Amino acid sequence: MFVVAGVSGHTGSVVAETLLSQRKPVRVVVRDAARGEAWKARGAEVAVASLTDAEAFGRAIEGAEGVYVLLPPFGFADEDPSRERPAQIAGITGALRKGRPAHVVVLSSIGAQHPAGTGPIAALHALEREVAATGVPATFLRAAYFMENWGASLAGAIEGGALYNALIADKKISQVATRDIGTTAARLLVEPVRSGTRVVELSGPVDYSLDDTAAALSAVVGKPIAAVQVPIEGLKGALKGMGASAAVADLYGEMTDAINRDHVSFEGGAALRVRGATTLETVLRSLLGR
Repeated sequence: MFVVAGVSGHTGSVVAETLLSQRKPVRVVVRDAARGEAWKARGAEVAVASLTDAEAFGRAIEGAEGVYVLLPPFGFADEDPSRERPAQIAGITGALRKGRPAHVVVLSSIGAQHPAGTGPIAALHALEREVAATGVPATFLRAAYFMENWGASLAGAIEGGALYNALIADKKISQVATRDIGTTAARLLVEPVRSGTRVVELSGPVDYSLDDTAAALSAVVGKPIAAVQVPIEGLKGALKGMGASAAVADLYGEMTDAINRDHVSFEGGAALRVRGATTLETVLRSLLGR
């Protein structure tokens, strides 16, 4: 049995879909039973549990061949976005100790090798450390910058003819489509590590700069889109103007600065490097419904 959490999100849903398409036994974990009905109709078992409830989540993953887990996103307007992270990490690791699955795939991030200075990624460093301490064989899937993160900027860029971001305009960074994250996680579940931990670093087919992203958007919409680099403080101000709390804006500002300084980068070394197949232009077309 493969147990998949986060099926209401972009990656968990693809993990479950991929495994079901391969006729693997799948159990999805949802917080609300109603959200599991569609998965039940597709042949999955459904368990109702919160990631912070180690007892219930532990029962859901007990004896599983593989488990996919991730930290849920925090609210954009959350005044203390890190507040729930300790309880979420404790719930996940407590469940792993209780359920003792044969293997767990944890969605992590590029830069998670660092304990601080990475914005929201720092919580994933803590998650990796605590999961490793459970002794359950684990794969840490460190995904690059999500291509879908551009979605919130597209309407304004198309209307104004400029794509604004605090990333260095000509600096190529690793980006990946969430679909490639899901399919890669599914593959790692059926190709498990039997002991210890492994790190898999996942990016898209090529790396893209802000300039490249603007050019790809231009190609999709058929009009010139300029790339405009703004200061980190400008990014934070724009995020707050879109409804982000000051704390959330600070986290994303710190992460963006860390990307620019190569503090958020792949660790390399013994990590397995994997590239997905989905291009940035494909994701932009999907985001725009084209």
